[in-house]
Amino acid sequence: MDEKAAIGMKWPALNKPLNTTETGIPRTAILYMIGAFILFTFLDTGAKYLVLAGVSPLFAAWMRFLTHVVLVLVLLRVWHDIGRFRAASLPGQVLRSAMLFGSTIFNFMALQTLQLAETTSIFFFGPMVVTALAGPLLGEWAGWRRWLAILAGFFGVLVITRPGVGTLAIGHVYALCGMLSYCTYVIMTRRMSSSETPESMILYSGLAPVVLLLPTLPFSVSLPQDAWHWAVLLSLGVFGALGHWFLIKAYRLATASALAPFPYLQMVWMVTAGWFVFGQFPDFWTLAGAAIIVASGLYIVHREHRLRLQNTAVPNAEDEELAKKL
Repeated sequence: MDEKAAIGMKWPALNKPLNTTETGIPRTAILYMIGAFILFTFLDTGAKYLVLAGVSPLFAAWMRFLTHVVLVLVLLRVWHDIGRFRAASLPGQVLRSAMLFGSTIFNFMALQTLQLAETTSIFFFGPMVVTALAGPLLGEWAGWRRWLAILAGFFGVLVITRPGVGTLAIGHVYALCGMLSYCTYVIMTRRMSSSETPESMILYSGLAPVVLLLPTLPFSVSLPQDAWHWAVLLSLGVFGALGHWFLIKAYRLATASALAPFPYLQMVWMVTAGWFVFGQFPDFWTLAGAAIIVASGLYIVHREHRLRLQNTAVPNAEDEELAKKL
């Protein structure tokens, strides 16, 4: 055995690229992913700050998407190649965008009464709902282990909301509606990704709400009262757009399954922001429910990763279908 091999067996870290972790995930991708969800934490914190100050949630959400559209137009230089932004299915693009806007406005409305950690915990149940809906809508059926994880995650939501004991509030309903809207948006994105360009999906996700809701603004606008609140309002779109750009950069460097656990770190940022900005710390039930939901979500990530590995090794279609049911 030569010297290099001996060193490699004793200290395997010396053999891996400098920009990767022990699991082979590029550190840059992890940093992009963590940065994205820190930006999303800033977005939710700013939104809660504004709605508590009296700004209309509808106007705050509309301004968030208006800023998003302006940034997309400038950064992607739409005028250089209009064809990249042409929609293959305009009704589909509009409906998908409406689901994303619904997720945003419901989340902003929930933040009027709920803590940041509560809305985030309920939102983390979304991947489990997507896993459940992927069967009937996309033909991607979950096995019994993942269904048990989905049921465990639902139990975590019940722990947070505690219906029947006087703690289920309108804010919880708004948070659940926002989560379901986002799940529909994710399902539609997966279905449309084969026929629509990424540029068109990014643009229409902001453009459709801006245009369609413009007539409603005079009846729902509650404007910020000073320059500071205007600055916070305009920052919502910046945080949202940069966060999604960081996600794109992260997924270019690593697979979705490899990066799937890192969004759950947002719970740490949300608890910290809620404590420092609003003086709120989640109670025992919120933390317990969040722990159940996060554990269930991480198990689903683990199972789907295992199934992908099995599916690459099975020799025929029958074995592949059997592996999916595990």
